[in-house]
Order: sequence, then structure tokens, then C-alpha cells
Amino acid sequence: MIYLLRHGQIQTGDQFRLVGQRDLPLTELGQRQAAWWRRELAGVAWQGVYSSDLSRTRHFAAIVAGVEPEQVTALAELREILLGQWEGLSRAELEERFPAQWEERGRNIAGYRPAGGESFVDVQKRALPALRRIAAAHTGDVLVTAHAGVNRVVLCGLLDIDLNDLFELQQDYACLNLIATSDHGLKVKSMNLPCGAR
Repeated sequence: MIYLLRHGQIQTGDQFRLVGQRDLPLTELGQRQAAWWRRELAGVAWQGVYSSDLSRTRHFAAIVAGVEPEQVTALAELREILLGQWEGLSRAELEERFPAQWEERGRNIAGYRPAGGESFVDVQKRALPALRRIAAAHTGDVLVTAHAGVNRVVLCGLLDIDLNDLFELQQDYACLNLIATSDHGLKVKSMNLPCGAR
């Protein structure tokens, strides 16, 4: 089984912002969320522990698995989407500074690339093969901690969902997705299982 987690809460300020690959740390709640999953999954013998190479996912995975961050295999392919000039901006700022581009993205969620950034198609092309390689390298349970965007594109690929509908898949902070591995490939068993930490 692949235990695919989204990292815990990070500090984004008082309004929604596009975080992308900005390397923001976990909040205290985010760390408690990781500790909660560590207790919940204490009976799992991890064959491998992976994350994106951003600190919020690496530290989250380390806490869940009970290892040092340096013992987590960090993969750039699992990084959140790169948003280029849009990173760190609020929706209001985007609508003010890039109105035509923001509107175009709304019409083409899957394929639109902000200046200096990636599309969700790009993210799927790097993240889904990485997950398949992880699955092929192990016969037991594996922990993978990534991001909302990465998790959504992976789940869309495995469930054959159009990437333009990726935001229909909820990925809350610290949620768990269960993906069964077999000789026949990967099969999604559960999505967005909630974390009980408060």
C-alpha cells in the first residue's frame, strides 16, 4: 500500500495565496497533524519513506515515520506546481495584476502555464511516473508525503479523471489517500481521509 499524505498546515497569512514551490514551514498545528498520523499509523512497517524536496513535506514525512528528515528520500518530481510570477500572490492580487491570464487559466486549468511556471499537465508528467517508480521499488507499505496539487494530478491519473476537473478532488491539510499496489498497477482505495489533530 502507498500511504499518500498531503503535508500539514502551513502559514499563508490572513487570506488565500498561491503558494507553489515557496518553501514555507509547517505551523505548530501542522506538526501536531504529523504527530497524530504517527500515532495512527504506528503499526505500519515502512519499507520506504518519500517526500517532495520542500521542507514542509520532508519534515511532515519524518515525523509520521519517526525518522530524521535526512532519512526521508526527497524527490524533486514530487514538488508542488511551480507558479512562476504568481507565487505568493492572493487571488485579489492576481485578478488585479494579471486579469487576462487569470481568466485564461480558468478556461484551461490543466494546460495553462503562468510566466515562469508549470501547468498541471507538466506536474502530472513528472509526479505520476515518480509514484509508479516508488511502487515498483517496494513490495511492502510506503509513505509518500506531497502537496495538494501533486496529489490531485496523481489521483486524476489513476482514476482517469480529466485534469480540468482536478479541483473536484478535495485534498485537505494532512489528509491521507490509500493506493493499493499490485502486478496490475495502482488502484485508489481511499481519498482525503481526515486528520484528527486540532
